[in-house]
Amino acid sequence: MNKKNIVIGIEGLVGSGKTSICRELLKRNEHFVLLNGGNLYRAIVYALMQKEHRLYKLRKLTKNANIKQYMEDLKIEIKIEDRESKIYIDGKLANEEKLQSKASSLAVSVVGGIADNTKLFEYARDIINDVKKDYNVIISGRSLMQIYPQLDYHFFITASLEERVKRKCIQYKEKNNQKEIKRNILLRDGLQKIAGFYKIYPNTIKVDVTECSCVEESTEKILKYLKEEIYA
Repeated sequence: MNKKNIVIGIEGLVGSGKTSICRELLKRNEHFVLLNGGNLYRAIVYALMQKEHRLYKLRKLTKNANIKQYMEDLKIEIKIEDRESKIYIDGKLANEEKLQSKASSLAVSVVGGIADNTKLFEYARDIINDVKKDYNVIISGRSLMQIYPQLDYHFFITASLEERVKRKCIQYKEKNNQKEIKRNILLRDGLQKIAGFYKIYPNTIKVDVTECSCVEESTEKILKYLKEEIYA
């Protein structure tokens, strides 16, 4: 393919369906690769949680710490398999369900806002540039404009609180625990805002998927902006 490859950043509110949209985009075009930066960060925090379970201790441990050094110390690697990044911890494929657990998600929201992410962002930037040589790149996570300021598209996915609670209940298989799920989302929303993870830039495209009944509908809202890139 002769045309210039592009980099698409997708972030958004907790529970808005970012990862599902990213994976649906992969199905639509074989020239895309998905780099899930969120899972890399989750793997680092998850591995740290195996050593220190108490959140306040984890907060103290990671404040202003070089999170990239923790990645190296904990033997965490990122590999591209089937056009998607996979995370390995000490040689073993990370269990995504554990990475996405409520406890891990809350810890990530805390650590992400207080650790020193500079070296990790540089590492992620190098991976993106390397993959971009041969593919269009979708990156999912937080602080994407800081990680890769040259983003061709920066999408921010939103949905109503009620819809996000519903989706998280399905994800966690806890349909009868809506109040706790709602509290968890509101807590994480607050932490994300304090950390600056919900920042909207002049070139950010906000996409509201509240009324979408399935991931295909949500993805179509993104594709409206990418038609020429997808089908050129």
